[in-house]
Amino acid sequence: MAPVGFLAVFFAWPVVAILRRGFRAGLLTSLTDDETWRLAGFTVGQAAASTVLAVLAGMPVAYVLARVRLPGAGLVRTLVLVPFVLPTVVVGLAFRALWPDGGLAAIVLANAFFNVAVVARTVAGLWAHLDVRAEEAARALGASWWRAFRSVTLPALLPAITSSAAVVFLFCATSFGVVLILGGARYRTLETEIYLRTENLLDLTGAAALSLVQITAVLAALAVGALARGRRETASRLRARVETARRPSGGEWWVVGAAAAVLGLLFTPVVALLLRASPAGFRALSGTGNNGTLQVSGWAAAMNSLRTATDATLLALIIGISASVLVATLRRAPGRVSHGLAETMDGALMLPLGVSAVTIGFGYLITLDALPGDLRTSPLLVPLAQALVIIPMVVRMVLPVLRSVDERLRQAAATLGASPPRVWREVDLPLSLRSVVAAAGFGYVVALGEFGATSFLARPQAPTLPVAIASLIARPGALNNQMAYAACAMLMLVTVAAVAVIDRLGAGRIGEF
Repeated sequence: MAPVGFLAVFFAWPVVAILRRGFRAGLLTSLTDDETWRLAGFTVGQAAASTVLAVLAGMPVAYVLARVRLPGAGLVRTLVLVPFVLPTVVVGLAFRALWPDGGLAAIVLANAFFNVAVVARTVAGLWAHLDVRAEEAARALGASWWRAFRSVTLPALLPAITSSAAVVFLFCATSFGVVLILGGARYRTLETEIYLRTENLLDLTGAAALSLVQITAVLAALAVGALARGRRETASRLRARVETARRPSGGEWWVVGAAAAVLGLLFTPVVALLLRASPAGFRALSGTGNNGTLQVSGWAAAMNSLRTATDATLLALIIGISASVLVATLRRAPGRVSHGLAETMDGALMLPLGVSAVTIGFGYLITLDALPGDLRTSPLLVPLAQALVIIPMVVRMVLPVLRSVDERLRQAAATLGASPPRVWREVDLPLSLRSVVAAAGFGYVVALGEFGATSFLARPQAPTLPVAIASLIARPGALNNQMAYAACAMLMLVTVAAVAVIDRLGAGRIGEF
């Protein structure tokens, strides 16, 4: 029950504390205000549009990762992660350079830009395991490539598609830096409004009301996603993986071309950022910026990011894998109570994605002093907050695989005398190991680029690289801008190197995200 205890102490307690502090006179007024529901409507609308766009763009990339054997296919797996890790503030500035007026279209494109990797890697992980014989049989009976995909492959992929779409929707609904920069005063979401009311106006009552609306929307999205997964998860059962990648032929080249186009579009903002990074900016990272903007050098901030991301990833893997095993075990147990408990816990594990980072950050500051050692001044504070962001991703990557393992494999192992731990070691672990390795890679790069909660909790003398970038951009001066773009380029290079190493060590050719 370690996952339950962790979420209770480091998520539920801080969130409840900040909401209770905000439950004062005026709460009902905030909840009945038309502006509140206008913000909620815009938040849901832009998140839905971004999710649809991310799914459409991610599917051809997923096909290349799962079914195509071409030179450079492995490089695609690494490169598609780069947009996902970039700090939201930097991506917002990059899109503003390409789209000077900002606006709704820029917000939707930027949020989809972040999340194509979520769809591509999640769907590819399942697609690579599907038995191609069913699709080949449909083709032999006269079905076209598109009809065989629509009738055979797509239903089997729906658990991964709905799972990734749920994660993307939550990321987009809680997007902060992108909306703040590209939306300006005209377009605001619940997340940016919570920040404004808490940080600038000290309106905890209004922020609490918006947090309640945000959590309600997240719960509704989780319920829909869980229902969709429950209806479709029997469409795909994982068995021993066989090699399905091959050289494309015929109409499959159109899909490869679409994937290439998606990658080209993804790297347009990245190239724009790299063009802004100058040698002078990299040299300046050994200093602290114009008039001492930073309390440490840019290189020190980079090293602090690496250490913090490592701690957060290890913690998230321990909690996330334990939670996935627990939920999968409850789901297999007989009885409606066990199934209901599994679905409830599954949804609860996703809640950290839907709660404002502002709410969690301030909740930490007013509660964690009650724990032994006063964690508010501990170097573990930032890894704890980052782990909360990573844990839902670990669960969403590992749990669908565990749920899809053919129960007959477990039963056969048990019949041959294997104990439950050995069944897990011999059956579940080999089929889910690649998912675990991919979860480690994604968790690490997300922690490297996490900005929301970290911006409130990182100490000035120990900032992470994204926090340092935001501080540099917020202060005037050509030197600060040069350092910010150089730091962003360095973050991308570190991310690519980290993901490449993780892929080479354990994720193999496809990876399970």
